[in-house]
Amino acid sequence: MIDLENAEKEFLKYTRKFDLENERLKRKQLHSLRVMEVSNKIAKNLNLNDEEIQIATLIGLLHDIARFEQFTKYGTFRDRESVDHGDLGVEILKKDDYIKNYIDNEKYIDIIYLAIKNHNKYKIENGLNEKQEMFCKMIRDADKIDIFYEATAIFYTPKEIEEINQSVVTDEILTKLHEKKTINRNTLRKRGKLVEVFVMLAFLFDINYKASFEIIYEENYIDKIFQRFHFEDQYTKNKVKEVQKFLNEYIEEKIKG
Repeated sequence: MIDLENAEKEFLKYTRKFDLENERLKRKQLHSLRVMEVSNKIAKNLNLNDEEIQIATLIGLLHDIARFEQFTKYGTFRDRESVDHGDLGVEILKKDDYIKNYIDNEKYIDIIYLAIKNHNKYKIENGLNEKQEMFCKMIRDADKIDIFYEATAIFYTPKEIEEINQSVVTDEILTKLHEKKTINRNTLRKRGKLVEVFVMLAFLFDINYKASFEIIYEENYIDKIFQRFHFEDQYTKNKVKEVQKFLNEYIEEKIKG
């Protein structure tokens, strides 16, 4: 069994090595603590045994452990401009067996590494068994759920909201969204803050479990995100309303099964 209270204390001790006065690093610390809670909730809703619930919860806590070193060294959270934070997280936990500060039972250590490595990839790697894939899917869901939360309350400065409100939605991004797949921003001709909002919303199509959709529905994240914006362009305003309805209906379909 894992002492999750001790694990959280160890994580907080680790993160205090970094400049938590920097609001971006502090946000990553709080993000990890929330993802820990969401992972726990998903695992319980999947009726996993106590040991598996604890492993899923620990993965939630540790999934972004590399963010602190990444930002301190490179000044960015953008993996393509620095280092893959999933891979780096595994390196940090392997170094000097640091993972043993969180769990002494080696039975699940490789699964923890695997889930952290895969949590931020465009797709989960091939060749995994059912249990390995389950833990990878749970952390990917929990991470995205908290990203939706952050989009309702944390992301977007007043200047960014103003830019989004003045933007005009493109047919390209609307078409991509209606394909019901995650969107690779590198394939888009046009960028900008509104495009980034749509790319983030498309995370919905990589959610795996009914329990995860239920959390998104209960928290009303989609509506809360759109409520932050007041588009000036009438065409964009109309299309966004359609997208909002489309995404909410998708969530309801997934919950009904």
